[in-house]
Amino acid sequence: MKFFRKYIFPPLLGLLVYMVIRVINDSISGFRFWKRDWTINAIEIIASLLMGTLIHYALQKLFRKFDSDMQKIFSYKTVLYELLWVFIVIELCVNAVFTPIAALTDDGLSWGDAAVINIIPLMFSLIYYGITRTHKMLQIYVNNKLLLEKMSNDQLQTELKFLRAQYHPHFLFNALNTIYFQMDENVEAAKKTVEKFSELLRYQLYDQQQTVPVSTETEYLRHFIALQQIRTSEKLQVDTAFDANLNGEMVYPLLFLPLVENAFKYVGGAYTLRISLSKQNDELIFFVENAVPPEMNFKKTGGIGLENLRRRLELLYPGTHTFKTGRSNNCFTAELKLKLHS
Repeated sequence: MKFFRKYIFPPLLGLLVYMVIRVINDSISGFRFWKRDWTINAIEIIASLLMGTLIHYALQKLFRKFDSDMQKIFSYKTVLYELLWVFIVIELCVNAVFTPIAALTDDGLSWGDAAVINIIPLMFSLIYYGITRTHKMLQIYVNNKLLLEKMSNDQLQTELKFLRAQYHPHFLFNALNTIYFQMDENVEAAKKTVEKFSELLRYQLYDQQQTVPVSTETEYLRHFIALQQIRTSEKLQVDTAFDANLNGEMVYPLLFLPLVENAFKYVGGAYTLRISLSKQNDELIFFVENAVPPEMNFKKTGGIGLENLRRRLELLYPGTHTFKTGRSNNCFTAELKLKLHS
């Protein structure tokens, strides 16, 4: 098939163009080309075969040049520019071969001859162009689309890693600060804190771009809450309610952590903190409520941690999450709803 397309088809195309031109001209003029000297016919036929081959190789060279350009920028302007060059190449080849022959044979070159010589080969060549280039252009378009999507995905993954990394410094500072003060008071307690801290850190070092069972996430939160309770006031009352039926549901990790961390950071007033996780239909509902001092400025509650969480949710759960915060009765509340991926 490749041999036919490369060596047989081009001269056949030139021969087809010649036959159509002869039929049109002879039908109009009543001329019978087979009655004239066959030497002239042979010259015209051979010239037609060479013209078809010449057009084929000239267009192939042109296509290779534009293929390279389209890999970089694929647009309608590039296609139109290629079509312009196709027109120029075809007209140059046709007029280089057919026009001199028509001028030197029979009754010379008339305006009708010139029109037929230029229009008929151009029509066939454009059909050939459409057949050969449609598949290639579609392939280039798809490849460019895939490359663009890959670049976009890589950029999003980089942004996710950056947002996740911003949680770590604050977490590390609090944990190490707790261990530092425990070392002076209770070495055994400090050792247990180090164990909890190592478990939490190990979990954070895993690939956080993959989903995990929600039971794994709740276990992490339990360790985190226990670690935070060590360094907080004894009068703090923490109430956790994680639905025991939750197990195999898959979620992206460390999305609940900023809300819990934020609650421990700003808890005050009545020193109560309530954390719950439940499932309703196809949604996970994570709710955090912490008491705050009456004089606390509501606008300052949260900060960069919640802003990072909002951005991560937009990247990981676009259009399938609800996140809202509020304040009522000297309590700050945060509720996150995630639609479970099927």
